[in-house]
Amino acid sequence: MVLCLITISSAFYLQPGRSRYLRKCMRIQNCGRFLMKHADITRHKIIPSARVDTVGLEVFVVSDLHTEYAENMSWVKGLPKKRKKKEVLLVAGDVAETYENFVLTMSLLKASFEHVFFVPGNHDLWLRREKEKYIDSLQKLDIMLDACQSLGVETNPSVIDGLAIIPLFSWYHESFDREKDITGIRIPSLELACKDFRACKWPDGLINGDNSLATHFDAMNDKYQDTVQEMLASCKQIISFSHFIPRLELCPEKRMLFYPNLPKVIGSDFLEARIRYIHGARGSTNACHIFGHTHFCWDARLDGIRYVQAPLAYPRERKRRMNGGEDWLPFCIYSKGEFTENMSPCYWSDYYASNPRTPDVTELAPWVARFYGKL
Repeated sequence: MVLCLITISSAFYLQPGRSRYLRKCMRIQNCGRFLMKHADITRHKIIPSARVDTVGLEVFVVSDLHTEYAENMSWVKGLPKKRKKKEVLLVAGDVAETYENFVLTMSLLKASFEHVFFVPGNHDLWLRREKEKYIDSLQKLDIMLDACQSLGVETNPSVIDGLAIIPLFSWYHESFDREKDITGIRIPSLELACKDFRACKWPDGLINGDNSLATHFDAMNDKYQDTVQEMLASCKQIISFSHFIPRLELCPEKRMLFYPNLPKVIGSDFLEARIRYIHGARGSTNACHIFGHTHFCWDARLDGIRYVQAPLAYPRERKRRMNGGEDWLPFCIYSKGEFTENMSPCYWSDYYASNPRTPDVTELAPWVARFYGKL
């Protein structure tokens, strides 16, 4: 049986009128994810790709560090210090909710890796604990990017030993979800389920959920267009990375999810278009994109591009190995001049490697259906 728990922190209660059984057994989590209070689900650990003494460039990837959790900060502090040059870490967003933790985390990562690259996630731009410090989330982003520059953390496209590394700014939009909705059950609204609607603050004209934020963040990549063009002409191997996901196929189908509307707050078509511009419509064996956000381990090739997610995620997720545990992180994606083997076992991408995606089937999976009351 396929099992799925999608988790994230800071629960709040359902409004009156929701299913009593759902209210009793589950808590709504930010970004539309759910955690069952007393679930006991475990999966196999992912085989680690240890940092070893190799000659040449090595690239490691990780996302969703969430170092507001003490256990996660301890994991970062436990990373080995720099042992050699040409070790690169790509951090695909959601580092920390507060600026103080963000700077500390990135400083620690920079002490462990020669090169550290970063793109922001939604949690990085939350203001709920820093409302008085920033006019809005974009001001906080500017200050975070300035901090990265001071720390030597890279947020611009760069070439290292012939490998092109391209960070991509992005944000989700609701119209990204074009698959059939689940009906006949009481599903909490996005505004209720997704904390971004309250924890982020945007200037006039930018609204969470419509296309405005997605186009704004995508346009931030335009200033590097000439640099990217030069990379495409000179580099055969390219890694791009973002926080949000570029394709619906990189998330389980709605019927599998405890919050079926999750796909509305995870991805961007503008992001996929930019990735295809970089890697080509058909991709290649040397095309790879790293992402984060959903906390699902993923390693799959779609239309010629390898898509990988390697999340640290939340402590409770790791205890159940929902993300494959933590010993395998950060994951080595590139070593000795070539891309590494797929992470294994990788629960959901392994599932879809042998099972077709059937989004038109809207009957809830049994492990989800028992938590919802019908309308």
